[in-house]
Amino acid sequence: MLRITGQGATRTCDGLTRRDFLQVGTLGAVGLSLADVARAETQAKKLGLKKPGNDKRSCIMIFNLGAPSQIDTWDMKPDAPAEIRGPFKPINTNNPDIQISEIFPQMAKLADKFSLVRSCYHTAAAVHDTGHQMMQTGRLFTGGINTPHAGCVTSYLMGRRTDLPAHVIIPEPMGRTGGNLPHGQDAGFLGKAHDPFALMADPSQPNFKVPDLLPPADLGEARLDRRRRLRSVVDDTVKNFEATADAQLLDANFESAFRLMTSTQAREAFDLGKESQKTRERYGLNRFGQSCLLARRLIEAGVRFVTVNTFITVFDEITWDIHGSKPFTSIEGMRDIVAPAYDQGYSALLEDLVQRGLLDDTLVCNLAEFGRTPRVNPAGGRDHWPQCWTVKFAGGGVQGGRVVGRSDAIGGVPAERPVDPGEIVATIYKSLGFDLETHLPGPQGRPFALVDFGKHEIKELF
Repeated sequence: MLRITGQGATRTCDGLTRRDFLQVGTLGAVGLSLADVARAETQAKKLGLKKPGNDKRSCIMIFNLGAPSQIDTWDMKPDAPAEIRGPFKPINTNNPDIQISEIFPQMAKLADKFSLVRSCYHTAAAVHDTGHQMMQTGRLFTGGINTPHAGCVTSYLMGRRTDLPAHVIIPEPMGRTGGNLPHGQDAGFLGKAHDPFALMADPSQPNFKVPDLLPPADLGEARLDRRRRLRSVVDDTVKNFEATADAQLLDANFESAFRLMTSTQAREAFDLGKESQKTRERYGLNRFGQSCLLARRLIEAGVRFVTVNTFITVFDEITWDIHGSKPFTSIEGMRDIVAPAYDQGYSALLEDLVQRGLLDDTLVCNLAEFGRTPRVNPAGGRDHWPQCWTVKFAGGGVQGGRVVGRSDAIGGVPAERPVDPGEIVATIYKSLGFDLETHLPGPQGRPFALVDFGKHEIKELF
């Protein structure tokens, strides 16, 4: 993922400085340069590609970084011994077939809108990074091949609808989680042109804004117009470059990036000040709640795919990573801090999408990298457990109020209908209308299957 920080010049692979082409503001607050965001659309037009998916569909992927305990949230085991069942009690929901933890009272009122998959598993190492890779791309990275995030695949196959990018990450990409491996939140072998637009800011802060959507105030109209014309910023040392296809592509990219930076639609989509104080309070005046609200605004404005990271790291922050001792989280910390914010933000998002008529065409998937150990550890927490956990789906063609799969008596392994990460990602693609037999241009130009051979969506959800 390309990031530009400070005032220094960043060079392209052609040796030209990006400042030569895009000196309309520092791009430090944005994860991807605006020209690169535009490249997907330009290349698709050049190749005459048609959009292969359902143009009405969108996706919000909420990634529960740190991994919630299945037994303390959505797959409780009240009849198990105390060291298994933990401290929380199950509560009824508005669906008689579903009980969830008492720490999610608002979510319980919406169980008819979402469905649970209680039999997820994977067989890779029990580290956060490998789970991040598989659950967002469908594959474990091997042989130096980084598979693209589902949102980046969407960007590649569909392009963008409006001036806004096709895929946005809120509030920022995943940071350090202990494995020192890629997290799977970029375009991988599809190239940086399809990387997500990363917000790199906390939308709950009072001064929140995305300044790089506007030219700097001290950049006059005359200078701005000169930057808009690519030829006027290419110096004498690269005159021969101007006639090449790459130069023409850069020109088109610049025009598209310029359109984004000067777009009223883009500015308004990111402007949470357009929302009433009541609405903002309903989502929760915290990072996760305001990220969910911003996700709704972006989907409503035409963004195809929004990834919301509930947390950025598992270190020195109260997260789902409930090992029970510092620098991690206790079960009580999850109960008192994580669960209330999550319950409020998620339930507000679903209610808002329903009221605005957006849920039918917006898939909201709540994923995690693995589950937690069935047995409480000596520190009073639970450790990493990829053998079984729960994820949620709502909207986007998914039927609400269903439970797919079942874990065993202690929530340790799937007892019925095991579901692996490939099926999870295939379900996202199916909701977006993609043919699962589609192939992407992989490394060295070799065809690369959208999902592994034989993988299908979770049909029980549709």
